[in-house]
This record gives sequence, C-alpha cells and structure tokens, in this order.
Amino acid sequence: MTVDALTRTDAVSEEAATEAPVDSTPQAETAEAPAEAKTETPENPETPTEENTVESPKPKRGRPKVATTAKKTRTVELTLTVTGTADGEWQAELKNGSKWVTKGLEIPAAAVSRAAKELHADLSGPIDEVINAARELQAAKVAQLEAELEKAKLALAELDA
Repeated sequence: MTVDALTRTDAVSEEAATEAPVDSTPQAETAEAPAEAKTETPENPETPTEENTVESPKPKRGRPKVATTAKKTRTVELTLTVTGTADGEWQAELKNGSKWVTKGLEIPAAAVSRAAKELHADLSGPIDEVINAARELQAAKVAQLEAELEKAKLALAELDA
C-alpha cells in the first residue's frame, strides 16, 4: 500500500463525512456512503499493516473538564501557629504566604482555650488537656513554694525570738 492510497482513503472518508447530511434523511442515502467507502479500502483487509491501521486516541482519565462561568475567588493563605509549653506559656506566630506578620507573640492560655472552643470541638479537647496538665503542674509548684515559705517564716520567727 502506498501513501497515495492512504491519502485517497482519507480524502474519501472526509468527503463522505462532509456529504453526509446532518438532518434526518432517507435510509438509502446513508447506506450508500459506507458502501462507497468500502470500495476504496485496501484489497486485503484481513492482514492489518502499520500503514492501514488507524489508532484511536486514548480517552482521558477522570471527569471531563467543564467550562465554568463562576468567578474565581482570591484566596489568602494565613498560617497561624500556636505553641505551648508544659509550664503553660503560649506563643503565636502568624505568616501571610511566605512573609512573617508576627513571631513569638505571648498569649494567655485562657485565650487559646477559648479560641479552640470557638473553632472546633476536636481542637478544644487536646488543647484543654495540655492546659489542664500545665495547670496541675503549676498548682504543684505553688504548693511546694508555699511549703518553703512557711519553713522560711518559721526560721525567721525563731531568729527574732
């Protein structure tokens, strides 16, 4: 098979496609178009060669993209990082895209707890656990310091007497 035969076949199929009416037509006309295309095909259709095989394009995966008329909203990327220590000290850092807005801003634990409750219940649970552990640690430290203060007051009272 030669290149001329391929181009003639393509030209005939293009002509058939352009001659085929879009509106509804009698069956006889539509049946003749494929018959004409068959007469121009290669003589030995049982053995396909590289020249006479036409590969169909592979279908794309996923959903077809649909043109939307919706306006795209501009999104702002703000990253708020809140860190806390076991002692109950909390800090916040705010980043706008790649630019730091603020770093190392001290915030009270009560404000962190309130903000977490406002945002989502799944956030407030773990944060409240950390705050409660810090509260218990501070309460133990206060009890220890009060005990040391009582000892120091007793020692001072003995020295004065």
